[in-house]
Amino acid sequence: MSSKIRLVSVLAVVLTMVVALLPVGFAAAEDSTLTVVALYRQDVPVTRDTSSGDEVSSLDPGIATDAVSITAIENLFLGLTDSDPVTGAVNPELATSWTVSEDGLTWTFTLRSDVNWMRYDPASQTAAVIRPVVASDFVYGIKRACDNRLGSYYGSVAAKVIAGCDLVNQTGSDVTTDDFVYGDTIKVNAPDDNTLVVELQFAAGYFFSMTPMWMLRAVPQEIIEEYGDEWTAPGNIVTNGPYFLHEITRGVRRVYVRNDALSIDLFSGTGNIEVVNYNVIEDAGTVYALYLNNQNDASGVPPAELQNVLADPELSQQVRQIFTLSVYYFGFAHDKAPFDNVHTRRAFSAIVDRQAFIEQVASGQGVPMIHFTPPGMAHAPAINTIGVGFDPQYAAEQLAEAGYPNCEGFPNIDIAAYQGAGNWADFWAAAAEEYLGCDPTLFNTEQLEFSVLLQIIDNETPTQDRPNAWTLGWGPDYADANNWVNDVLSCTAAYNFLRSCTEVDDLINQAARESDPSVRDQLYAEVEEGFFGTEGEYPIVPLFLSSTFSLFKPWYTGPFETDGLFGGAHWGAYSIDMAAKLAARGE
Repeated sequence: MSSKIRLVSVLAVVLTMVVALLPVGFAAAEDSTLTVVALYRQDVPVTRDTSSGDEVSSLDPGIATDAVSITAIENLFLGLTDSDPVTGAVNPELATSWTVSEDGLTWTFTLRSDVNWMRYDPASQTAAVIRPVVASDFVYGIKRACDNRLGSYYGSVAAKVIAGCDLVNQTGSDVTTDDFVYGDTIKVNAPDDNTLVVELQFAAGYFFSMTPMWMLRAVPQEIIEEYGDEWTAPGNIVTNGPYFLHEITRGVRRVYVRNDALSIDLFSGTGNIEVVNYNVIEDAGTVYALYLNNQNDASGVPPAELQNVLADPELSQQVRQIFTLSVYYFGFAHDKAPFDNVHTRRAFSAIVDRQAFIEQVASGQGVPMIHFTPPGMAHAPAINTIGVGFDPQYAAEQLAEAGYPNCEGFPNIDIAAYQGAGNWADFWAAAAEEYLGCDPTLFNTEQLEFSVLLQIIDNETPTQDRPNAWTLGWGPDYADANNWVNDVLSCTAAYNFLRSCTEVDDLINQAARESDPSVRDQLYAEVEEGFFGTEGEYPIVPLFLSSTFSLFKPWYTGPFETDGLFGGAHWGAYSIDMAAKLAARGE
């Protein structure tokens, strides 16, 4: 990082009052504005240095789908509520309180009035107040996410519960108009600047756990209309969260700086980090070497180094095994042979020895999964009590029933893997050879950068251009089984499988609307059986519940094991002893 960027420090407020863009009813001096100037509190700000091979796909709360982007959005934009980084409980954020109608259909949120939209200028390292955040910003943000023209996956998640969002989201983009999206169809409104009203399609008991989600966040309409697709670029982007975007250079680095103009109680913790610096480095060995040289505060552990780390007197005190609640899987294209045939899908799920996969491919980091919803989610079945799992005989019988006995006549298969997961596909192909008699040359694997992978498997990509299968994972957005089987696997999910609707989808819809917890338990068990039992549809091949071994320097502290399980991690919850860090570097 350049010395200029390293000198970015916390913000001191300098007032020069003038306002033009303040909403009607906001009390302020006429012709006033608020400018925040970056001043030096110390020579070297408290900086978190890490490296990642992953790029941000989008900083737009209405568009983002990947964990890297969602973590950045978590720190740039505030939500109605927030998932506590330690307990996971849903806490107030921009919403200070809320009420629910007796029928459970209408939620009314009372909002804070002391949070501003701000624009940070990377060149001058200053941030200016644009105007206060008001309820109509949430109305615009939620309705915008429902707009099918935006291409937002999570718009389809909102469309399953918010009244009218489904009508807009399911209308073709070629006939959708702004009046239709931003008119009265979607039942979200702002009676005044500090009140937001959201009407639901049914009394969804899990809706409250969704309120921290990014696609339900406020966004500044006038900025989006001014800059279009470039509204999230450094210097253009207007945010309201605990950090500002300073730099984002693909293939090089991402830098964020703390917004000390924000009320301290909105930082989700008592951390002291002023600058968050990500260097983009794809090679895990290089990241690990930087950690050993005290240049990174954290690092993953390369599989070849794990036993050395565990045996090292110093490093063994810095390593932690962290379970992420993410389930990884092979996805099938249901619109393309041969996985348009349920018997083929069953066969290719049953050839996977998940324990062997974890030991041989995942370096022992994970827990086998033979159904989708993991423990820790409300109404999840007990782990691995439902599903066929590894059964080569069943697999061979199913492939024969699909018309490919001993893999005779089986077509070529294209597998798209995200970077680093190519050996997953190799394991799968080897299993197909061993247990089904398939020629391994039938399987072609291509590793892709994550955003490219999402594009090529998108459900609007022409069938002939989509791979037959791919590697992917799903982490929870909220702690309910609905977030797994409904938001990902149902036939109405705007996901990538393009499966046809069946009786399982009727069960999913019934479970979402059920208020009795014990009945929901039973219904979701039936759904998992309908997907992964002997007569299951197998929309995917569940593989494992993720865990990772990660290293953290002694000077870097925070809720590593619990933060970011739902949504993105909170940088404001972490601290660095900068003196100890600099001493270790000899600075």
